Amino acid sequence: MPTDKNKVYKVLAKGRKSCHGGELTWEVGKWYEVVGELIACENGLHLCKPEHLLDWLHEEIWEAEYEGEVIDHGDKLVVRKARITRQCENWNERTARLFVCDCAQDVAHLNTDPRVQECIDTARRYANGQATERELDAAWDAAWDAAWDAARDAARDAAWDAARDAAWDAARKKQTVRLLKYLSGELP
Repeated sequence: MPTDKNKVYKVLAKGRKSCHGGELTWEVGKWYEVVGELIACENGLHLCKPEHLLDWLHEEIWEAEYEGEVIDHGDKLVVRKARITRQCENWNERTARLFVCDCAQDVAHLNTDPRVQECIDTARRYANGQATERELDAAWDAAWDAAWDAARDAARDAAWDAARDAAWDAARKKQTVRLLKYLSGELP
């Protein structure tokens, strides 16, 4: 999966607010710094590499920079000093919804119930302003029922676990590449 090894991101709630801990509202370009020992999920500013964006998705994604001490904690970087520099404006409610539809479509073949495909199609139409919220809710309810039916069947089939695990890594890589294309504007 080709990524810019130096690019890092800060994922935030609407209005540049911290969403995975802390109460900071970030200002663009302003450096923030912590004191004390860097400890993941306890003390430090948390950023992520492109390949870990899927773990942290939220309403806003920002390109970021850091200086000084850094701990690579696997799915996140814990840094002493950081700032946000540029919002990924291509990440918005519409592209987030389309991204989820793309990811769901990747695994739709695992459940051949037509309600699942109808939900994906309705969600796509909704993202493009072509379906109502009522239609979306009805499609969601139908797909949820289909998923429960499939889960009940899968619980009896031990092969499901092996197939799911084998497909997970490939699907995650594909979804990360797709997410970066959404952020860059290559996808709608």
